[in-house]
Amino acid sequence: MVSYITKDNLDSKSASWLQTIEPFNQHRLKLSKEKSALMVIDMQKFFLDETSPTFTCGGIPIIPKIKSLITEFRKAGRPVIYTKHVHHPDKLDAGIMEWWWEGMCIEGSPESEVHNEIAPIAGEKVILKHRYSAFYNTDLETILRVLKIEDLVITGIMTNMCCESTARDAYYRDYKVHFLSDATGSVTEEMHLASLLNLGFGFANITTTEEILKQMK
Repeated sequence: MVSYITKDNLDSKSASWLQTIEPFNQHRLKLSKEKSALMVIDMQKFFLDETSPTFTCGGIPIIPKIKSLITEFRKAGRPVIYTKHVHHPDKLDAGIMEWWWEGMCIEGSPESEVHNEIAPIAGEKVILKHRYSAFYNTDLETILRVLKIEDLVITGIMTNMCCESTARDAYYRDYKVHFLSDATGSVTEEMHLASLLNLGFGFANITTTEEILKQMK
């Protein structure tokens, strides 16, 4: 599958998407650095391998953006929270997803691990989830409450699946959601842009890595 973005055209593509959704992306949010957390959603080898049945072509080009965000959040002493979408080897937790998708990411497999360039370090929270939203039947909400988080910066894959589902659930829980147009990725540009439009209209501030980095200084 030919990716709709590359590392070279990502910035120009992002600018174009933001211009397209501008009439609906009107809820500007200022990041509260001291109350913020970065979420890195499902940036696993299983989804970033071209031979995988669920390869997400938009994931590879956004790795440098996510890496820069991770570096800045760590430098500021702010939480970086990872998710991994995994299933039991016997698919005890698969349910309808086993029928819906070709291929399952098995918990504990090498493919289930986060991409080496942006892997978690000791002490960083890694949430294992079995459905799209990082909030569904996980301890994410407890972690955020204990850490007194109010602002969530969302990165990762897929824009229109796990990232969007997590953003919507965060909004329902009264978190301020900062959703990055250039640090989330999907399998087609149409899916990616549709999510940016819908989220900007009703759930999140659609912004860029550069804008978040400025506010983290």
